[in-house]
Amino acid sequence: MTDNSSEPERPRHEPEIIPPDRARRGEAWRQSAWRPYGWSAGGTHRVYVARVGPFGLAMLTLAFAILAGVIFLAIIGAVLIWIPAVALLVVVAAIFRALRR
Repeated sequence: MTDNSSEPERPRHEPEIIPPDRARRGEAWRQSAWRPYGWSAGGTHRVYVARVGPFGLAMLTLAFAILAGVIFLAIIGAVLIWIPAVALLVVVAAIFRALRR
């Protein structure tokens, strides 16, 4: 072990830095993950982010409410399917119990 434990351990080997491949830029068969659908514009791009206004917030809230309503109706529908099945089982059990006596 080392004598001084407060000294950080040095890396065992240097990382390999691979430069971008400039020779294959024009080939259509090789598509980069950073350039989807063959987009070949180079350089930097700006991303504009705007604040959400009152109308946008209302529309976002409405979309979440509609999504929650659809999920709620799906769950209620799944529960309501079981009501006739359980009722049928209760009727069949009552008939078998009546016939057994």
